[in-house]
Parts: sequence; structure tokens; C-alpha cells
Amino acid sequence: MQVAVIGAGRMGRIRVEDLAADPRVGRVLVTNRTAERAVELADDFDAAVVGWADDALLEADAFVITTGTDTHLAHLERLAPLGRPVLCEKPIALTLAETQAAMSLMDRHGTPLQIGFQRRFDAGLAALQQRIADGSLGTLYSLVLTAHDHQPSPREFIGGSGGIYRDMHVHDFDQIRWLTGEEITWVHATSAVRQHQQYAEFDDADSTAIIGVTTGGAAFTITGTRHDPRGHDIRLEAFGTLDSVASGLTRRTPLGLLPPREDVAPLALDARPYDGFVDRFREAFRSETDAFVSFASDETGNPCPPDSALESLRVAIACEESVRTGAPVTVADIATASH
Repeated sequence: MQVAVIGAGRMGRIRVEDLAADPRVGRVLVTNRTAERAVELADDFDAAVVGWADDALLEADAFVITTGTDTHLAHLERLAPLGRPVLCEKPIALTLAETQAAMSLMDRHGTPLQIGFQRRFDAGLAALQQRIADGSLGTLYSLVLTAHDHQPSPREFIGGSGGIYRDMHVHDFDQIRWLTGEEITWVHATSAVRQHQQYAEFDDADSTAIIGVTTGGAAFTITGTRHDPRGHDIRLEAFGTLDSVASGLTRRTPLGLLPPREDVAPLALDARPYDGFVDRFREAFRSETDAFVSFASDETGNPCPPDSALESLRVAIACEESVRTGAPVTVADIATASH
């Protein structure tokens, strides 16, 4: 199999590294608007460089899009007529209308599209999803999600990110939908700039809180920050009638504990804390790339279909509307055509 990676940035490097290590992939192609970066990346992993507009790129058996969000639709328009599998990093686009347009384009050509929500491939979260699915937790009472970046975003990133709900919390919304197998009914969200004023320049926020309920009645809460002085902290706790479990609570979790009582042993946390999302989810990215090769080889079904991007984005926009109005918002009321 020959797989082409479009983009030689941070995500492009991850995908090339993992594809090059997969024995099912005979050749990895790399293309980038700045050719020098493509050459550097290709040399590191014995991949081949293809020109940005070179038709040789289209000879690949599968494609991975790792470029900026504003370029995704153009790449999909070029690749869709080929009918070959595509892995596109989230989000497809920053609006529901453009996301739906991309999905419809791929459907018309019968082109398989997997979305890059790497948390679905985290070992702890996958085990939690299985426990919910097989009934080990019983009736699900609630989910508690923590989403804290380590370092604030640079100014050049913030303007094109779509904001904290569309960029960061879409991962949390996808987690909830995937874990429960249910849609999110309503959300009530709040946000603020508590410390890092560069977010205010773009009408964005550095801290959030969200509550909501799924169609099955499970409640959830999410806290989000664009800065955590100790490290990158992504955790989820699930509470049910038969069991209560946590994912992401490890010795590397960046959390300091207050002095314990003498009769309670302390948890061993905060050892070499995660310094970013790549560090936290590196193995998940590896598993996700492996799953894409399996999907592209017709060995498995699509582990993350494009509706995951559409519906998670719909929830993000509902959160923005909730912040604007100060009231809960029904997610189904967020129409695709007007957003």
C-alpha cells in the first residue's frame, strides 16, 4: 500500500512516522506547500517527496490530510473523485455548512472518510467505552471531564482556531457521543478570559465550564482551560449504578495533592507530567494511524466516521450560543444550513 501525507507540520510528522513503521505500508509519500519541510520530514523516515501540485500524489492508495483547517475542503475536493480512503484531521471545517458540504462531496463519490479524533484510540478511554457498552457500569449516572492544555496558544494560532469550543472541546463532545452511544441533548456553557489576554483579542476564552445531558439521561460536566502550570491534563470519570471508573489518572497526571490524613496513603501523581497533547496521546495517535491503514485495507469498518465531526461541531456551536444568551441551548436547534 502507498499512503500520501499532505502536510509536513507536527501532525504530518506523527502520521509519517507511524505509517513508515507499518509493514502493510510499502511506501509513504510526503507533500507540503514549503518543499523544504517535506524533504526534511521524508529524509527522517525514508519516505518519498511529491510536489504540492504533482499528479503523482494522486497515485497513492490512501491519503492523510494534516494541513490547516482552512485547506481541508480544497484537498477533499481534489481527492474525492478518486474514491480512495482519506484520514482528515479534525475538524473538517469550522462551520456546519462547510462540514456538511465536504461530507456530501465524499458521499457522492463513494470516498471513505475517517476523522482524526485520536482520543477514541486511547487505551484507557477505549476500555471505558467497552465497559459502558457491555453494561459493566450499569446505568450511567454521569461523566466528569477535565480538559486542560499545558501552555497557552500562540497568538497566530488563536485567530484561525475557531475558538475554545470548536477547537478544544470538540474532542470532549466526541468522547461523550462515542462513549455513551447517545447524542447530546442540551448544553449550558460559560467562558471567560481569566489570565491570558491574547484570547480576548479574538473574542475567545482561556477557561470554560459546561454542563449537559445526553439523550439517554446521563449528565456530564466539563472544565476547560488553555493553561495548566503543571502540565497537560485530560481525564474522564464515569459513575454508574454498578461501578465508578476513571481514565487518564496516572502517575503522570499533572495534579498536586494537598497533605493527606495520616490514615490515608497519598496517590503517586505528578511524576514527569505530560507536556502537551502529543505527549499525552502519542500511543493513541499510533493506534489511530494503524486503524486507518486497517480501514483503508478493508480489514475493518470506519472507526471514526465524518458525522463525528459534524455533530461534535454542532455541540460546540450550541455552547457558544449558550455563552451568548446565558441560558441552556438545545443542540438539535442548531441548524446546519445557518451555521
